[in-house]
Amino acid sequence: MSSCRISSDMAAELVSVVVLNHNGLDHLEACLSSLCAQTHHPLEVLLVDNASKDGSVSWVRSHYPQVQVLASDVNLGFSGGNNFGFRSARGSYIAILNNDTVAARDWVEKLVQAAEQHPEYGMFGSKILLYDMPERLDKAGHLMYWDGQNKGNGSGELDDAKYSRPGEILFPDGCAALFRRSLLEDVGGFDEKFFAYGDDADLGVRARLRGWKAYYVPDARVWHRHSATAGIYSATKIFWVERNRLWLAIKNFPLPLLLLSPLFTAHRFFWNIWFCARGRGAAANFRKQHSALVLGSTVVSAYLDGLRKIRPILRDRRQVRRNRILTDREFFFLLKRFNISARDLAARD
Repeated sequence: MSSCRISSDMAAELVSVVVLNHNGLDHLEACLSSLCAQTHHPLEVLLVDNASKDGSVSWVRSHYPQVQVLASDVNLGFSGGNNFGFRSARGSYIAILNNDTVAARDWVEKLVQAAEQHPEYGMFGSKILLYDMPERLDKAGHLMYWDGQNKGNGSGELDDAKYSRPGEILFPDGCAALFRRSLLEDVGGFDEKFFAYGDDADLGVRARLRGWKAYYVPDARVWHRHSATAGIYSATKIFWVERNRLWLAIKNFPLPLLLLSPLFTAHRFFWNIWFCARGRGAAANFRKQHSALVLGSTVVSAYLDGLRKIRPILRDRRQVRRNRILTDREFFFLLKRFNISARDLAARD
């Protein structure tokens, strides 16, 4: 049996960590053990279980009684599951951590130190490294293309000096991030319509539009088993990524940029096809497991579903436009600052 000691000393700020789980029993011991070894106290760990069928709930309750288990009878997805955890979290800071990760002992401590030193920031990103190739990055914050598609900064690259410098990022990756409670209350948490993928980008963009900023903390390290839940080249993942990209743009982008979005997307698809034909990039690796017909039909289905369910997204857009603090000009230059080209987006995997 693993032991877990979570201090109740209230001298420091209470931090809540929400861990989302769906049939992730094989990953939970490593993840929860790393949280129970954290140097920051007091720490509240909440495991949100999304209707697992693998005995995750009973195992956690037996092996980690100090972890608060919030069990849902249905799969709420990434967005709904994390929001479920946010509603029960008591901390002034709330972190989210994927169940397929291992966090360094000072992960929470480094994030909180950065938050205390930079009160003008509301979101804090970790240095996320690949579990099986720890010398390489999974993500160090995010970059975004002009149609709303995003990519982790440094994905797959060697962890060198340029990724060890702290500073502003567009938004943190939902795999391992810290938020001020006040930010989550201001923007309303994740959009549960997204279900999974792109929801962290939507939250980050909405927070930026509200005037919140994001900060990268390279000393806050996490090792991630990339896409262990959905699968790296899952057709379901491609569907959610493309549909939610469309929703993110419609919901958040200024009208001139939104009107140009189909052209930007066509340019992105051109480079995906170009690299796929040469055996490079995510599209080429997807083709190794699925046919071109499956890839094409998945993308078409994503857009049809996105357009069919567009009415609530348009209502959200009106609210986002009313509540934004950043001007369209400021938002444009923000995206320009943290931009990734269509070519790089297609070439990286």
